[in-house]
Amino acid sequence: MATILCLDDEPAIGLILQDTLERAGHQTISAHNVPQALQGLSGGAVDLIISDYRMPGLTGLEFLALLRQEGYDTPLIMLTGYGSIEHAVAAIKAGAIDYITKPVRPEQLELAVNQALEVVRLRRENERLRREVMEFRNERQVIGDSPAIRRVLQTVATAAPTRATVLLEGESGTGKELFARAIHAQSERRDAPFIKLNCAALPEGLVESALFGHEKGAFTGAIKRVEGAFERAHGGTLLLDEISEMRLDLQAKLLRVLQEQEFERVGGSAAIKVDVRIIATTNRDLAAFSAAGHFRQDLYYRLGVIPVRLPPLRERKEDIPLLAYRFATHYAQEIGKEITGMSPRTLELLQGYDWPGNVRELQHAVERAVILTGESMIPVHAFDGQRFGLSGAWSGPTPARISGEFMAVMNGAAAATQSVPEGAVVLTSLNVTEAEGKLIERALVVSGGNRTKAAELLGISVRTLRNKLNGSKTEAEDGG
Repeated sequence: MATILCLDDEPAIGLILQDTLERAGHQTISAHNVPQALQGLSGGAVDLIISDYRMPGLTGLEFLALLRQEGYDTPLIMLTGYGSIEHAVAAIKAGAIDYITKPVRPEQLELAVNQALEVVRLRRENERLRREVMEFRNERQVIGDSPAIRRVLQTVATAAPTRATVLLEGESGTGKELFARAIHAQSERRDAPFIKLNCAALPEGLVESALFGHEKGAFTGAIKRVEGAFERAHGGTLLLDEISEMRLDLQAKLLRVLQEQEFERVGGSAAIKVDVRIIATTNRDLAAFSAAGHFRQDLYYRLGVIPVRLPPLRERKEDIPLLAYRFATHYAQEIGKEITGMSPRTLELLQGYDWPGNVRELQHAVERAVILTGESMIPVHAFDGQRFGLSGAWSGPTPARISGEFMAVMNGAAAATQSVPEGAVVLTSLNVTEAEGKLIERALVVSGGNRTKAAELLGISVRTLRNKLNGSKTEAEDGG
């Protein structure tokens, strides 16, 4: 069922349109002039417009132009007089989706409306898919504006249009696959397959078959012919992830394929020609690894036509705010939370950490913080307790440091025998309310009375701190 606006200055034609469309299960809005039509459009979602060509005041073509001018992209079917083909052609050129000649026949009207609504559906589906593709591409964009990343992106842009092999070296979590996809996306092979093969994840006995495929009966369990990664990547790009983990005997076969662009399937004898661009990645220093005899040097030279070293996150800390914000908004959207950003103290904390797991570690840390926080602006304490010890990277006071100043003194004798550090929080009982009050008091002293900073130091939200302070005042007033 669709909502259709019918614009015709002749009441009889309008009634025919309404009756036919409502019998077909659609809702109709009737208008006898352009102002009424515009009012109907402003009242709600209209899926289709049927408009007469000749009307008092504006013509159908002028109405169509007015719709575009006002920002309406609702499809329109034009009603034209019998034999007025020139009007129909003019309407289609002006942007009408179809035309119907008068007198209007119900079957002709239904057919035209159904076809127009199908076009509308396809347009909306296409637009939805386009948005999904753009979101997918945005998720795979390289984020960063640091000098280190700009240099890498410049190399990628220069290498992408060529068919030269590229060797991406970098620590785990630096985004090697992301850069490999960026090379593919900027090349002439962007519409061809991008195939990824992880050399470290496959069982040793299956790597050759995964690369080159196999014939039926080549080994036990080979019940049919299977194409390998090289065949599937024909015309496109093949990413050999963790290439340093490949067996030496397979490295010789890979070298031959790179040089001759042909191979045989496992169990086969026919040479298969392919056109594949190779991108390899490794988290090792492949030059030193090959010099030590663990990797063929001739293959290393063949793969490293264009070597690209990806900087670890600790060498591009100025990119951390951009990355953190992207991850935060992405995960917030996934779980239906509203995240507006991160506090300056949070960003300072994140930039003060060396991130041994690189971008992947930051991504997982932000995901956890988004899930656990109840605030729109992610606070520092959302990252406390992480396995990588973020609190140790923060130069200012932290909840751990405040709790380190805490001392429970059970009686006067114990107090006399203990040396109490200056500024320590001293309790004479284990009463929870007293301990909480003392810690809040100490946090306010350390933060110079700033409640936001005090809340971060205590690992609670500002709202919780405010409620606790207000609760303390109320209790004091009641006690008085």
